[in-house]
Amino acid sequence: MSQNQRLLYLIRHGATEANLKRPYVLQGRRSDLPLGEIGRRQAEAASRTLQGRPIERFFCSPLRRTVQTTEIVAAPHGKPAQRIEGLIECDVGRWEGLSWEVIRLQDREHCEAFEADPGTVPYPGGESFYEVQCRAVPAIEQLVHDHPMGGLAIVTHNIVARVYVAHLLGLHISKARFIRNDNCGISLVSVGNGTPKLLTLNSVLHLDGLLFE
Repeated sequence: MSQNQRLLYLIRHGATEANLKRPYVLQGRRSDLPLGEIGRRQAEAASRTLQGRPIERFFCSPLRRTVQTTEIVAAPHGKPAQRIEGLIECDVGRWEGLSWEVIRLQDREHCEAFEADPGTVPYPGGESFYEVQCRAVPAIEQLVHDHPMGGLAIVTHNIVARVYVAHLLGLHISKARFIRNDNCGISLVSVGNGTPKLLTLNSVLHLDGLLFE
């Protein structure tokens, strides 16, 4: 890696109790839940992995699950968690807290339209993947521009990370749903020397025993 290159560490927050529910339920920006016990352990594992890395600044969404994750990850560095509104999770509208099974029963027509094109069809009363990408990508690019020295860590959410990775890979926004992003998974992006490049996607080697389907 050249002297002009540096790393952006893109991290999904640790798990909340909602993340552990089965069947899976949607957790968007309207749910401001704290980390659960497993989520804290995931964040501690990420912290141990990153404690020796040259990270100068730590940014996160304003929601508690990302703030708490960032505080744990940043603790060995003695750095604060800086909240950025543009990193907040997708607004999933009236589907907040519902499982896909319930959604398909209660809102079949909109669900079918969304599943056919999740890139541009919004969650009912909420955002589309494309709308999230339109705010999240510029927010991340601005952080990289404004802080040209040292590494950056950005702790954010599932959909935000997916749409940013899709942008880096030049994928159509509808393909973002196929990008896996585990709780406290770490993706590495080379920045600071031309076009950002994805180096590692969703590394989970530090999460032995803390992963779930």
